[in-house]
Amino acid sequence: MSENTARAEPATEPPAQPVVVKKYANRRLYNTESSSYVTLEDLANMVRKGRDFIVFDAKSGEDITRSVLTQIIVEEEAKGRNLLPESFLRQLIGFYGDSLQGVLPRYLEFAMAGFARQQEQMRRSVEQAMGGFNPFGALPGFEEVGKQNMAMLERAMSLFAPFRPTDQNPTVEQLKAEIDSLRQQLAEAVRTGRGSSPGT
Repeated sequence: MSENTARAEPATEPPAQPVVVKKYANRRLYNTESSSYVTLEDLANMVRKGRDFIVFDAKSGEDITRSVLTQIIVEEEAKGRNLLPESFLRQLIGFYGDSLQGVLPRYLEFAMAGFARQQEQMRRSVEQAMGGFNPFGALPGFEEVGKQNMAMLERAMSLFAPFRPTDQNPTVEQLKAEIDSLRQQLAEAVRTGRGSSPGT
């Protein structure tokens, strides 16, 4: 028996390729996978379902995914869902053009990943306790935990402020120390969240 026939490779399903969406001059969005026009709401639902997509300008071929994702956030906020507090938005705007502009995106990715893990762990814990039932609409404590996490993120962003350049730029050592401190605070918040129940 040859080595090629002796080894059977396990069948693995390849990850789904990102959906290619084209944006035309009339601002219409065309999903090339479904061969149909879609809206920003359709793209938002794709994000919620975990389906990745890339948006290209139909004329120039430029990748405009970032600007479309920003438009989705603006649309969601305009619907009154108000996920982002004004203070957070003001702080975020203040970092544009700042010397820490290159550091902040990585920190926000790290913080949001920790937040998502904490929320998912809480969902699983509640579903197991309730026998698979997911009663998040009836749990006032769950909303409170979300507010606490957002407040923690706002506080963490405000910690960057003392290192903003005034007479001189911050040193690399200062930035590293600040990031390490923020990571420790986030890890502690995640551990605290695991130990508390949604209703407390």
